[in-house]
Amino acid sequence: MPPHQQPPGSQGSEGSRSRATRAETGQASTVSPLTVNRLSVYLRSLRQLREQGIEKVSSQQLARRFNLSSTQIRKDLALFGEFGTRGVGYDVLELAEHLEKLLALGRVHRLAIVGMGNVGTALARFPAFNSGSFQVVAGFDNDPSKIGRRIGPIVVRPTSELVTSIRESGAKIAILAVPADAAPAALDALHRAGVRAVLNFAPVTLPSTSRCRIKNVDLRIHLEELSFFLDHPE
Repeated sequence: MPPHQQPPGSQGSEGSRSRATRAETGQASTVSPLTVNRLSVYLRSLRQLREQGIEKVSSQQLARRFNLSSTQIRKDLALFGEFGTRGVGYDVLELAEHLEKLLALGRVHRLAIVGMGNVGTALARFPAFNSGSFQVVAGFDNDPSKIGRRIGPIVVRPTSELVTSIRESGAKIAILAVPADAAPAALDALHRAGVRAVLNFAPVTLPSTSRCRIKNVDLRIHLEELSFFLDHPE
């Protein structure tokens, strides 16, 4: 099945843009995290095509190149408007720019890291967190041996300064990399600092609230999943 066809003469029109805008604003609250994750995969794939000088791609070509599902691609994109032309496919640059807008990548998101142990240190030095749309601007720990040290682009500060420092930095996203028993108190401090999103690496599930979205990442769970399938092959 080819990509969604725009009505004749509507490509680039105000009507087409308004439909996309309504889809973006009206359905954003109902879009699943898995769908958003796939948008990131599509964007990464489109960027690779752009670097190769490819200007047009169909959903089938995109799926074959990057081991994706053409049906899922069309279904996901249809949530946000009408893209592509029957028999031609998607404009790579245009679709990439639209996905960047959907993912709010047109501005710099400042990040704060709480817990500068092995995970926090690795993330502070991670190039993807210090280029493009993301920038680590603050790091915190309660270990005196870490306080005052420069790690990547930041100087580690004591957790007692977390609320004030984050407010001053303007960071709205935080990365939590502390032990499980320290996570609730750290999250409470992040709430008071005005943080609106947290990537949680602590080995405990923290709940999202109306004012702060939480993404829990437990690497051990993924390892245990792999262990299960190793022992239960298809």
